[in-house]
Amino acid sequence: MPTDEWEPPAVLLTVDLVILTLRDARLRLLLIERGVAPFRGAHALPGGFLGHLDEDIEAAARRELAEEAGLDGGALHLEQLGVYGKPGRDPRGRVVSVAYLAISPRLPDPVAGTDAAGASWHAVDDVLGGAVPLAFDHHRIVADGVERARAKLEHSALATAFCADTFTISDLQEVYEAVWGTRLDPRNFYRKVQRTEGFIVAAGPTRKTETGRPARLFRAGPRQVLHPPMVRTALTKGTDE
Repeated sequence: MPTDEWEPPAVLLTVDLVILTLRDARLRLLLIERGVAPFRGAHALPGGFLGHLDEDIEAAARRELAEEAGLDGGALHLEQLGVYGKPGRDPRGRVVSVAYLAISPRLPDPVAGTDAAGASWHAVDDVLGGAVPLAFDHHRIVADGVERARAKLEHSALATAFCADTFTISDLQEVYEAVWGTRLDPRNFYRKVQRTEGFIVAAGPTRKTETGRPARLFRAGPRQVLHPPMVRTALTKGTDE
């Protein structure tokens, strides 16, 4: 086709955010209740259109997070998760979304704003299992984001950020179990953590557990990248590393 007859396609650009945290020993996802069409009343990821042509895409994501859920996007480390542009994903036309991921401890309750009728934390298992249906193709985006988060715990020391300043290995195991959504073998987990130099370091006195037995206390060590990684399949119950 001659170049003077070519016209660029009309494509709209949006941002979506997969924000994860731990609450009550469960991995939770931030969702908003849509207050406008399409999918009015349905649950969805926070996000929206770019505000203007000169707005940076990541800046738009942080703005939407603040406007729709009242969370300070500037305090979160957002990483680009992927680009979603399958035709028909949005009934308003050809809409391409850039999705961002953040997993962070101790996030506050969200406060709905702008075109969101509500905002709240939901158990990831309920969302992925279909108990909480999502608008658009957000189920796929959530699944991708959760898998990315689970992989991050395999390769980085991120899990220690969800523990107190000092913690037991059992406390750390609870974080992994919540994010990975599976029970781990305590013996395999203990051995793996202890073998990973610099992952955690001893923090002095012991703490009594629920059984009354003393448990050693640790704190986060200097190592940020875990090598070899904490492989999920090698740590689940019934396996022996």
